[in-house]
Amino acid sequence: MPDTHAIENDFLGQITAIVEKNMSNEQFGVSELADEMNMSRSNLLRKVKKHTSLSVSQLISQVRLKRAMELLKTTSLNVSEVSHQVGFNSTSYFIKCFREFYGYPPGEAGKRDEQQNDAAPVTWPEGIPAATRSNLLVKISVALAIVLGIGTTAYFMWPSSDAPALERSIAVLPFKNDSNDSTNVYLINGLMESILNNLQKIEDLKVISRTSAEKYRNTSRTIPEMSKELNANYFVEGSGQKIGDQILLNIQLIEGTTDKHLWSQQYKRKAGDIFELQREIAKNIAEEIQAIITPEEAQRIEKNPTDNLVAYDLFLKGRDVSNKGGSANLNMAISYYKKAIEQDPEFALAYAEIAIAYFYLDYFKAEKQYTSEINNYADKALLFDSKLANSLVAKAVYYMHEKQYDQAGPYFEKALEYNPNSVMVINFLSDYYNNYVPNTGKYVEYALKGVRLNIASLDSVSASYNYLHLSNALIQTGFIDEALTNIDKAIAYNPENPYGYVRFYILFAKYKDVEQTKQLLLKALSKDTTRLDILQEVAKVHYLTRDYDDAYRYYKKFIALRQALKLDIYRHESMKIAYVLDKVGRKEESEAYLKIFKQYADNDRTIYKHLNLAGYYAYLGDTQKSLEHMKLFSKEDNFQYWILLYDDDPITETIKNNPEFKKTMNEIETRFWNTHKKIRVTLEEKGLL
Repeated sequence: MPDTHAIENDFLGQITAIVEKNMSNEQFGVSELADEMNMSRSNLLRKVKKHTSLSVSQLISQVRLKRAMELLKTTSLNVSEVSHQVGFNSTSYFIKCFREFYGYPPGEAGKRDEQQNDAAPVTWPEGIPAATRSNLLVKISVALAIVLGIGTTAYFMWPSSDAPALERSIAVLPFKNDSNDSTNVYLINGLMESILNNLQKIEDLKVISRTSAEKYRNTSRTIPEMSKELNANYFVEGSGQKIGDQILLNIQLIEGTTDKHLWSQQYKRKAGDIFELQREIAKNIAEEIQAIITPEEAQRIEKNPTDNLVAYDLFLKGRDVSNKGGSANLNMAISYYKKAIEQDPEFALAYAEIAIAYFYLDYFKAEKQYTSEINNYADKALLFDSKLANSLVAKAVYYMHEKQYDQAGPYFEKALEYNPNSVMVINFLSDYYNNYVPNTGKYVEYALKGVRLNIASLDSVSASYNYLHLSNALIQTGFIDEALTNIDKAIAYNPENPYGYVRFYILFAKYKDVEQTKQLLLKALSKDTTRLDILQEVAKVHYLTRDYDDAYRYYKKFIALRQALKLDIYRHESMKIAYVLDKVGRKEESEAYLKIFKQYADNDRTIYKHLNLAGYYAYLGDTQKSLEHMKLFSKEDNFQYWILLYDDDPITETIKNNPEFKKTMNEIETRFWNTHKKIRVTLEEKGLL
């Protein structure tokens, strides 16, 4: 049987010899060592991890630091000279690494050695014969030989391999432009974002969004502080510049909680090799934290967005402008993207970004201007790269723009499959399953993913909206306490969040105090009596408490304001308005609103269609038809928590005591909580809850 320790020592001995031979070469890193060992980079990483529980760069660093200790003890070289002799291009970084490894700075190396040498010599007790002393020394020598035989392996095995692996959550911090030429900023930003985008394609990683990392561009926070805020275990720092036809990048990988440098590399490439550079860095980072890259992911990472460098340079300028937001910047970005397409007529990513930019330019407009442009550019993007996530998003937003919601979903889902860490796609899906094709299970899953990857927004207002959005998703699926926790976070970030009244309904779900809910809504309305949404909520809570006179008073204000603003919203609330109008004797107006509701219900393509029709027929007193639709709705799944309160709606007065209605409501409640349990299990398995 082969001697395992001997094999390990031989392998580690080879590595040590090769690193020592290249000791002063600061460019000598993992790739170079793999070449010298005639091994693939991934095999080298796995084997070193198996024998030492260290990454390859940590092992190289330790060999360098041990050599540094020898030089500090045996030569008159100063710390700066030693740092360069052992391959550290930064003296301060060398001092930091030395202190982490030995527990004291390199300037104290000789002093510590003298203190150790001052220890008292070994003395033998009287009465032990010389022969016995000799035999004891032999035994001690043998024991030391055995210990030293496994010493290298034992040393490199620390810390224990039983230590739990860190979650592969990573943030790429904004790169610094080392050049005095500020016109290079877009290029350095583009390199950072492209590396980030490549990492986002790896499902085994959790990649914090660009917008979250951007918050720390000029921060004084430490890495551990950022790690806590972003819930990220690894950080990538980078700086670079373009000198003539050369791109020089310095990249470091840092452990978040300890601020420990795990790996660093300097890359010097020709500008023509920019895509290879982006891929290499992303792969090196993924390998260092042992992320699994599937063959399909590797293929997507390997694909160049374009082979035309002029086109890509124009694209980077456009994306840099687009990231600043605003209509003017979107139009400027479109101009750059179109110039990029002139250089490369098959540049799929540029076509996709134009379509998405036009979608946002039209987003808040009552009359859409860019429908054909969105469709044409989306189709071109898909034509030239149907497996590009952005191409799929472009086509999805065209369908959203056209209100063909059922057709948008599959494109968003496929886009996420190709780019599993894309916050843009996740946010689209979260909104999609909340507002357009309601599905509470998917809504809460994507809302959680969105906050997880976009955990720190650029400002407190944006962060507040993120947590409010999540709290809404949580309450809809019955996670009442979790919803309350997140709505409190939302309000802590921005006490003036205009939709903070979501908290009132979460409190109602927890305590069932309708009077408290009413008073809180009235207080919110008193701050701004022109708030159409709060007016509607106040009217509705009066309706639910059977206070029809006050309900009418607020609905009247709501209707007048809605007409003045020329808005066609809240059509799904028309039956409640009809009911209140009927109760206060306004029969003709009531019939008009009931007709509006029936039209809405007939055209409803969501899971709530049969519930709406059940309410309509209950209003008319047609118990049989109402119960038929209730039974059909009871077969649906992933509906909102508020449906459980349906039997207290005034609309159900005529059927609420019917045994069939009670039985159906029990089935609906049982179905909801069973789904809630399944959702909890799924979210916990995915590490989202």
